[in-house]
Amino acid sequence: MDLNKAKLPSHVAVIMDGNGRWARSRALPRVEGHIAGIGSVRDVVTVTRELAIPYLTLYAFSRENWTRPRSEVKGLLELLAVYLEKELPLMMEKDVRFNAIGAISDLPGALQEQLGSVMEKTAANMSLVLNIALSYSGREEILRAARMVADAVARGDEKGIDAESFGKCLYTAGMPDPDLLIRTSGEMRLSNFLLWQMAYTEIYVTETLWPDFRREAYQKALKEFMGRKRRFGSLKAV
Repeated sequence: MDLNKAKLPSHVAVIMDGNGRWARSRALPRVEGHIAGIGSVRDVVTVTRELAIPYLTLYAFSRENWTRPRSEVKGLLELLAVYLEKELPLMMEKDVRFNAIGAISDLPGALQEQLGSVMEKTAANMSLVLNIALSYSGREEILRAARMVADAVARGDEKGIDAESFGKCLYTAGMPDPDLLIRTSGEMRLSNFLLWQMAYTEIYVTETLWPDFRREAYQKALKEFMGRKRRFGSLKAV
């Protein structure tokens, strides 16, 4: 598919939804849906890198997901560990910087160490920043940032609380806000994801389940984004 790179987003965020439904429709355990979804992660990361889109944020595990059956949570975290081990060489080859955002301290100690190791090893990579949201809550991120900037004001490090000082305390500090949010499986909600950052994000919802959301489906979403007229609250389209 021919895409005009000048009109592509700088930052794409994705709510990867539908793994369970994909597995259920095939009479498979839910974890098989998560395993199949890894292929979609690889496709989306690869296309993002090929198109020189500099930021990609994937919603992998919310704080609410801890209430799921223990066996499913265990399977998800084990799958993440396998993903990190297998994909690290490709991240290095393709100049991808890995970044975990969310309440990482909620995760098992060994996984925290592995995440830290991958982030350290890829820290010098510059072509693509791949954010993976883990034990993430948009509301908690906002509360965390509010506390941090209030403390900074109290110390005299910040003159006041405004959008700029607040933004410095978000997990995505220094990154542009997402231009495009993609949500698979047809659900029409934000699910507590990047609530502050997505004030003017274009939203694309597809009925495709995440394990089936591969290269062509992603390119279709990007093409639709390129046809949008963005206004940012004004009458003038951008």
